[in-house]
Amino acid sequence: MPARHDPRLQNLERAGVTILGVHTPFRLDGKTALVTGGASGIGEATCRVLTAAGASTIIVDVDRARAEKLAAELPGASALSFDITDQAAVEQNFARLEKLDILVNNAGIGLVGAVAETELADFQRIFRVNVEGLFLVTKYAMPLLLQSSGVMVNLGSVAGLVGVKRRFAYCGTKGAVIAMTRQIAVDYPTQIRANCICPGTVETPFVEGYLQKYHAHEIDKMRQELSQRQPVGRLGQPDEIAHLVLFLCSKESQFINGASIPIDGGWTAA
Repeated sequence: MPARHDPRLQNLERAGVTILGVHTPFRLDGKTALVTGGASGIGEATCRVLTAAGASTIIVDVDRARAEKLAAELPGASALSFDITDQAAVEQNFARLEKLDILVNNAGIGLVGAVAETELADFQRIFRVNVEGLFLVTKYAMPLLLQSSGVMVNLGSVAGLVGVKRRFAYCGTKGAVIAMTRQIAVDYPTQIRANCICPGTVETPFVEGYLQKYHAHEIDKMRQELSQRQPVGRLGQPDEIAHLVLFLCSKESQFINGASIPIDGGWTAA
């Protein structure tokens, strides 16, 4: 059997080992990754993809049962359940971690409404989750990331890059996520890497919940409209976002820092 086709060598290559001058890219063997909002949608897909690449994944979600169920399915994974807007809970949970190489700030909520339609309490809540929550998680993860020369990937949105109708507060939060990502990259240019992914509309429970809440009487019509605002004519898939996260977490992307990368079916190019 030719050495290149020896199953034993192929197994080593899948583990990220260079054999006969061939390197298997995008491996995260030996890395510990934490994903907020990791029990569903893009977060769940990200946990699955990072685990498949060799990472030990920590799934953080307010839905404890769902996080624990997912962790049981993924080799080496574990689950934590806490509210990212609760400073004491965030601090306590990160204090228990011995190691962290990768932080994926994925948790977030949405809100529909133009500025005149937006109530102060709703505006404050979405900023508390999408902006303050990211701040708290990042603040208490930073010592571990600095120790490991780690990587941070923040989930922004096309709504942080362009105006989206009736998304006043949501656009504001995602613009803040992009700005904070760039600022972190400037403050820690050689110690860690921080990048932001800006998805278009992705087929997730998040989007389904929006359709049920605001368009229950016309779900199919609205789903088609959501698909058509991306020039490719469809919604994104969670695993497509997750594989971009994987790339940004891997050493193959080491020259990318402080970037905000659209993954939106051409939305922001149109």
